[in-house]
Parts: sequence; structure tokens; C-alpha cells
Amino acid sequence: MACDTGSKPIEEKEAASKEVNKDINNKKEEKMSSSLVLRQAPEFKMEAYDAKTGHYTEVSSEDYKGKWSVVCFYPADFTFVCPTEIAAMNAKYDEFQELGVEILAVSTDTKFSHKRFVETEPILEGLKLTIGADTTGSVSRAFGVMIEEEGVALRGRFLINPEGTVVAQEVQAPMVGRNVHEFLRQVRAWQHATETGEVCPAGWEPGKKTLPVNTDAEQMTGRVGDYITIEEIMS
Repeated sequence: MACDTGSKPIEEKEAASKEVNKDINNKKEEKMSSSLVLRQAPEFKMEAYDAKTGHYTEVSSEDYKGKWSVVCFYPADFTFVCPTEIAAMNAKYDEFQELGVEILAVSTDTKFSHKRFVETEPILEGLKLTIGADTTGSVSRAFGVMIEEEGVALRGRFLINPEGTVVAQEVQAPMVGRNVHEFLRQVRAWQHATETGEVCPAGWEPGKKTLPVNTDAEQMTGRVGDYITIEEIMS
């Protein structure tokens, strides 16, 4: 199971025939594609479980067009790190909503598994998120996070702007959960940069200095330290 097998490199198994080997190579190219950042997010459609309403539904990429959105892949229901990540995103749900950000969690489990998972796992009480059922793995492959040998997705998180472009992605092995506070900070930074044309230095949070490259690029070249100090960055 992906959540408890460590971070050992995935070993490619010898194909039984040339035809099978060709198919695996094609899948490998699809799943191990380069970063999606600055590319259009893949289109998708799948069944889902809406925890807020308690009903099954269907979700598609069309539902998120014109909005900021985040697609969060996780390995599997009824595992260990996964519910903590889902619960953490849910704890910040209202803040994401205030920023106009829609959240879609996705795993390769069925919608029936999602429903039972949410109903039985105590830490998911009061969940408001929608969980996509990528039972064929096609969505996970499109986003480049599918572990073919296990039939589950890596921990992949993709921030998509209203134009449908992926502006940030984080993909990691299953054993360590992601930080929702840091992700929320990144969302605010991306929205500020998009709206103002300014750029956000390391660790930027609302109220801290930005870098006005939209007006002072020439003067700032090679002189960033005249605009901001390391103490201000690390404060």
C-alpha cells in the first residue's frame, strides 16, 4: 500500500511480451511527463462523492473554468496520512472559499469507498470537500501522478488559475503529508501577483513587501537588496 511502503524507487517489471512492453513504455511517457506548470490543465470528467451534501455527483474540468482551483491527488482511502491531509484542507475550507478557490480531492477509489471513508473516519467529520473517483486512473495519468505498479496516485497538488493554466504544482512520495498553511500562503501570493503585476519574494505573505518589477525592473536588476533585506524576507 502506497502510504506505508516507504520511498523506495519504483522498479519496472519485465514485460511478458513486446506488445505489453510497448504499452508500459507509452504509459510511462504519459505518467512521467514534465511539469504541468504554465501548461493548460488536463480536461477530465469523473464520478465523485460530495461530502457537503452527502450525495454522489459528477465533476469535470468544465466546472472549474473561470475560477481559481486546486486538484489534490492522494493515494487511497482508509490509509493513514491521507485523511490527515484531507482534514487539514477542510479545516481551511472557508479561507479558500473567501479567496474564490475551489478544492477537488482525487484518488483512484470508487465513489462508494469515498462515502464510507468519510462516514467512518473520525478526523473527516464535517467534511465539506468533493472527492473525485478516478477509478480508471486516467485523470491521475493526465496529471502525471499515477503509480502504475500500485494503481494509486502520488501526492500531487495542482493550483490552476481562472484561465485554466497550472501555476504551481507539488508532487511527492506518499509517506509525508503536505502543508496546507504553506499552500494557502502560495495561493494568496499567486493571486496578488496576478492582480498587481508585482512579484512576491520568498515567504511572502499579505502586508509584506513585494518587488515592483512591473515598474522598476531596470533599476532593480542586480540591486534587489536595495528594495528588500534578508531580515524583511525572513521576518
